[in-house]
Amino acid sequence: MLALKLLLTVAGALLLAAALAIPLYSLFLRFQTMRKKESESESIIELEPIPWRGPVALALVACLPILIAGSIVVVPSGMGGVRVSQISGTLPGTLYSGVHFITPLVDNVQLFDLRDHLFTAGLGPQGGKPAVEKAGLDVQSREGLTIGLGVTVRYRFDPNKLSSVESHLPQPADKELVPPVVASAWRELAPQYTVREIFSSKREEVRAKASAIITRKLGADGLVVEEVMLSAIRLPDEHAKGLEGLLLKEQEDDQLGIQTDIQQKQVRIAELQAEAEAKQKVKEAEGDAQSKVVEAKGEADAMQYTLPLKQKQIEQSKLEAEARKEATIQNAEADAEAKVIDSKAELQRRNLFADAEASRIKLLAQANAERMKSEADLLNRSPLLINKIVAERLSDKIQVVMVPSDGKFFFANDVFKSMAANPVIKQEMDNESQLDSKSGH
Repeated sequence: MLALKLLLTVAGALLLAAALAIPLYSLFLRFQTMRKKESESESIIELEPIPWRGPVALALVACLPILIAGSIVVVPSGMGGVRVSQISGTLPGTLYSGVHFITPLVDNVQLFDLRDHLFTAGLGPQGGKPAVEKAGLDVQSREGLTIGLGVTVRYRFDPNKLSSVESHLPQPADKELVPPVVASAWRELAPQYTVREIFSSKREEVRAKASAIITRKLGADGLVVEEVMLSAIRLPDEHAKGLEGLLLKEQEDDQLGIQTDIQQKQVRIAELQAEAEAKQKVKEAEGDAQSKVVEAKGEADAMQYTLPLKQKQIEQSKLEAEARKEATIQNAEADAEAKVIDSKAELQRRNLFADAEASRIKLLAQANAERMKSEADLLNRSPLLINKIVAERLSDKIQVVMVPSDGKFFFANDVFKSMAANPVIKQEMDNESQLDSKSGH
């Protein structure tokens, strides 16, 4: 929008320049013509008329972009504007940052900085140097002593009251109004306090009251006070020395008081610790007693359940013992019956063995009898077979038998004698005779 305003202004200026240049050029041509007439001594020379209508029309056309450009107002960021009319005076309302249109040649805009401003009076730091006096702000305390103050006020314009500031206050309003109001507030408030109160004990109270007074007075005139700061206080030399010594004593007194408070707190802490330990011991004892009571109750409750369980276990043991007794008796009876059955079976087995043995012996006896009968018949028929039989039975005892070829019955007699002399053969012959006797039965 600023570019458009500039462009319109340049266009209007160029049109006005062109409107002015046309008649000037015509006058220049007339002047050249008149000089030519004088040099040539001509009697009659017609002069061209000066064209006024075109330049006037061009000038009227040039006024249009200039008026349009004049109706455009751009309020910068952080600024506020108030329209001031040549006819109606200050118009209500605030023009904030941006583009606005006004009546050209009738209204103009008065700009105000809406950002925070700082006003410093009295003592204030300058760089890294000690405090120096800028604009003296001296006040008197209740004792009548003069005190120098360093005060800083941060304020800004109220955007809603810019028209009132423009129409009722001297301009620039902040430069004309803030210094006297700040000085008046502090000089009105300081006589209510002593130097000591202003310097130390009630310094914040004095600053807060001064801030309230300044805020109220400037707020009524369209200035918003953000903060009032008391940066420094300059005391009279003699009073400063005395106050310094007094402050040192007060600091010592405060230190002693602080140490006393610390000792009292330590004593109180020790008492509290002792009380806490005693209470803790009491609680521990109560806890132990309660735990024992709980344990006793638990044991009693457990016994209520344990005794029936024990009784049931005893009854179960009795039943198990009776069951074992019955089982033992039954096992014993079964063993006895089994032994009886075994003895009967053994008896039967022995009887069967005896019968079988008797049958076998009987059969053997019969077989022997028949054999002996057949042998006897055979021997009767062939007596020489006796020698053969004896030889066969004594074959494992005798390796070689030599007999004379003409010895009649020699072999049988000698053999029988040797057999009678040999105990082993004699025992076998006895056994055979017993068998023969049993078979004879």
